[in-house]
Order: sequence, then structure tokens, then C-alpha cells
Amino acid sequence: MSGEKNGQRQTVGKILRYIRRYRFLVAGSLLLALAQVALTLYVPILTGNGVDLIVDRGLVDLPGLVRILWKIGAVTVLAAGAQWVMNTCNNSITYRVIRDIRRDAFARLEVLPLKYLDSHAYGDIVSRIIADVDTFADGLLMGFTQLFTGVMTILGTLLFMLATDVPITLVVVCITPMSFLVAKFIAKKTYRMFREQSETRGEQTALIEETVGSQKVVKAFSQEKAVTERFREINGRLERCSLKAVFFSSLTNPATRFVNSLVYAGVGIFGALAAIRGGISVGRLSCFLSYANQYTKPFNEISGVITELQNAIVCASRIFAFIEEEPQIPDGEDARVLKDAEGRVDLEHVYFSYAPEKKLIQDLNLRVKPGQRVAIVGPTGCGKTTVINLLMRFYDVDSGSISVDGTDIRQITRGSLRTGYGMVLQETWLRSGTILDNIRMGRPDASREEVTEAARAAHAHSFIRRLPQGYDTVISEDGGSLSQGQKQLLCIARVMLCLPPMLILDEATSSIDTRTEIRIQNAFARMMEGRTSFIVAHRLSTVREADVILVMKDGNIIEQGDHESLLKKGGFYAQLYRSQFAG
Repeated sequence: MSGEKNGQRQTVGKILRYIRRYRFLVAGSLLLALAQVALTLYVPILTGNGVDLIVDRGLVDLPGLVRILWKIGAVTVLAAGAQWVMNTCNNSITYRVIRDIRRDAFARLEVLPLKYLDSHAYGDIVSRIIADVDTFADGLLMGFTQLFTGVMTILGTLLFMLATDVPITLVVVCITPMSFLVAKFIAKKTYRMFREQSETRGEQTALIEETVGSQKVVKAFSQEKAVTERFREINGRLERCSLKAVFFSSLTNPATRFVNSLVYAGVGIFGALAAIRGGISVGRLSCFLSYANQYTKPFNEISGVITELQNAIVCASRIFAFIEEEPQIPDGEDARVLKDAEGRVDLEHVYFSYAPEKKLIQDLNLRVKPGQRVAIVGPTGCGKTTVINLLMRFYDVDSGSISVDGTDIRQITRGSLRTGYGMVLQETWLRSGTILDNIRMGRPDASREEVTEAARAAHAHSFIRRLPQGYDTVISEDGGSLSQGQKQLLCIARVMLCLPPMLILDEATSSIDTRTEIRIQNAFARMMEGRTSFIVAHRLSTVREADVILVMKDGNIIEQGDHESLLKKGGFYAQLYRSQFAG
């Protein structure tokens, strides 16, 4: 329980740090709330004075009543104006804070190591940045709108009641703490329930995103029933924890209303007795009853705000936990910017594993000369793609070093290192936009003619030309109706437009037909001239022309040489080759 309280306090402290940036708006909101409450509380005084002007039938001070009515009208208009401006300030504070939090969350997403993204469901991350922040915004706005005015209304009415009649005020003060006790009890219960609700909602979002993204696989393996059952189970859990949270939080309002009714009844009884004895006028009693009603009303609102704030704090704690995740190791202040790389790459005594208990790459050594074409082959899971991840510094080595042109890549800025590589992966990635924008991604300043030439070199020009708007055709983030092969051709065209000094081709032609693949290989051959190239391939027909072929198994290079020498050796490479070309 103490850990939960500390967690809440820390989360509230972080929220206040964001709000502190807009302290002038907060101060303005507080002043306007004070003005609105003071004007609202002035109305019962005027009403009571008006009641006292009605003495009996025929004994009514009409001119005095008219003046009081004008005053009530003017005060009401001023109070409404103050409330409108205050709400504008509150909206501005809330959505600026939300903007800042989302900006920080997205900025953190950009610098998180791939290890974090690989180990967390994408849907849960999306849920934190979108759904949790929206829920937090609702709670924060309610807090600003009702908490400020509620607290000030309570304090203001208390002062006015003390000035009117002290004994009756003491009755009110003695009964109202029951509202706080009820709200506190319910708030303790609801915090854990809202946290469970938020976590389950993130789990549900992750499943939905996973299912939508893999719908073809789900249907191909007839997993609709299994996925539906899994969704039903998560949805059922979300229903149960949401019902509990909403049920307990909904108890607050009727419970505090009951207490408020007791307060109002107490004021009415004691006030009537005082009026009979002549201790208070009927006008002042009506004024007091109005204050008692206004005094108790904020307790309903505040108790509702408290339970809503519990939900908001839970969501805020999840988003802050994401924002505070350890970022990747930043570039050093003296990190070198890689320019005009020659393409000499050295791996010395490299050790790496994704999980400490599961060894992968051990004591990997490799020297690649500028302009060499290096092919990496081997069975699935041997570490081929891992080597690429290390070369691009998506992951850092556990020990040993990787250097480019004699400089350890940890001493080179990540941006310049990755700009020095042109990368085509088996998994394609396209963003929402035109075909032209997707090819230009690496070179936004490239002309249309340069883009067209790159597309021709990648043999993508012919199918692009057949699209409805050609290069201006808008596609969705997954490529829309384009085939996997066409999407891969666009990724190849993207690299051919940049022509960096080093290339990485990880199963770059895996989704392309054999005829087009031969053409692409010829284009790659021209592109690789004078450039250091790393080619990862399962189809050994694509690596015959490589200067050096590295044969990997269990994270180690077990054979090394060109195609002919490895065949003559009759080792593991020869076995792989013969298994593909048995004839």
C-alpha cells in the first residue's frame, strides 16, 4: 500500500512539473475562479435582502426589489463571463500539457533501443500514447474545471456562513467531513481497479493491432476462432475490471449526496428554530439555506473528480513509465561524423546475444576491404541478420568492436553511420504518401528525373507507370494493393536513388520473380561496383559473384572464401549448395 501511495505522489509530482510551465495561465484560472465564486456567493445575500423587503401583503418595497433584481442580473452576467474565460484557460492548460506529454512520449519512442520495442507489444505502446493520454486529459480537465471552483466555493460559503450565523455554521462543519471519509475510502479502492482496467485495455489494443496487421495469416491458418476466443477472454476481463471500477466510483456521488442532504436538513431545522426565537430573519435564513446548498454541492463534484483523477493518475503513471524508459546510449560529444566513407569494415572479437543466457555470436572476427562484396549465408537463426543489426548499430556489441575506416562505430554518430549504408530488407516498409515521396525518403531533395532513373534501375518504372496517377499515386502505410514484390522494388529504388558508399542487402530479392531478379542482380552488380556490400541470402544463386562468402553456423564463421574454393572444400557450404542445386 505504501508503494502505491508513493507511486501516486511521484506521478502527481510529474504532472505538476508539466503544469508549472503554464503557471501564469493557472494563476489566471485561479483568480477567475475566485471572482466567479465571489460573485455567485453574493447572489444569495441579494436574494435574502430582497426577501426581507417583502414584509407582508401590501408592505413590499418595490423600488428596492427592482434595484436588487438589477444587481442580481449584473452579478450573474459577470459570474458567467468569468466562468467562460476560466474554462478557456483550463482548456488551454490541459491541452498544452497533453501536447507536451505526447511530444515527449513520441520523442522517447524515437530514441528507445530496439531491444525495448522488440520486447513490448506495439499495441500497448500505442495505447499508452493515445488512449491513456486521452483518459488523463479528461481527468485533468475535470480537475481544473471543478476542483478549483469547488474548493473555493466551499471556503467562500464557509466564510459567508460564519459571518451570518456561527452556531448553524458549526452544524454544517461537523457533518460535512463524512463526505471526505466516503470519498477517501472509495478512492483507495478504485485506484487499483483503474490500473487493472488501463493495463487490460493496453493488452486488448495490442491484440487488435496484431490481428489486423496479420489478418491474412489468421485466415490462412483458420485461426479466426482461436483469435476470437482470446479476444473474448481479454474483453471479458476488461468488462469485469471496468464494471468494478465504475461501480465503486459511482458510489461516491450518491453517498456524498446523502451526507449533503443531512447537512441541508440540519441547517433547515436549526435555522427554523433560530428564526422562531427571533435570532435570525427569514431573509437571512433563506440566504443561509442557499449557502448550505452551495456549500454541499462542491462535495459531490469533488468526490466525482477524485475518482476520475484516480483513473487519470493511473494512465499518467503508465505514460510516464514509458517516457522514463532508458534511452539508447547517446552519441558522444566527440563522436565523429562519417563522411565520404571508404568502406573498410573490421569486426574484432565480437560477442553478442539478445538474452545473456542464450549465446549467439561469439568471438566473431572479420576484415572487409573497401569495395568488397561480402555474402553471409547459413541456416536460419545462425546470426546473419544479427550481424547486420550490429553493423547498423541497431544493437551494440556486448564486447569486442566494429569499426568503419578504422574508427569504432561507437565513436561515430548514429545518423552519419546509417546514412553511410544503403539497406534493403526482406521486410518492406512504406509510409502513407505518394510513390514519389516513398522513393525520395533517403533524398528528399531529389528531382523527379532522378527518382525516375532510380526506379528504372530497380525495374520498378514499368509497374509505377501503370498505376492510376503514376508516381503521384497515394499508397497506404502497408503499400495498399501493391504486391510484396512491387513493394520490395520500391525499397530497392529508394536505395538506388541514394547510392551510399556501403550497401546491405538482406534477402533483398526474396519476393521478386526469377526473371526480374536476374535484372535486379545486374542492377545491383553495377551499383555495388566500388562499394562495400554485405549480402545476406538463403538462395545461394544470388551470392556466387561475391568476393568473399562467410558461412555462419551458431553465431560463428565456420568457412570463408569465394564460391569455387568453398565448393572444392566440400564443407558445410558445399552441402547447402548441393541441397539447393541437387542436379
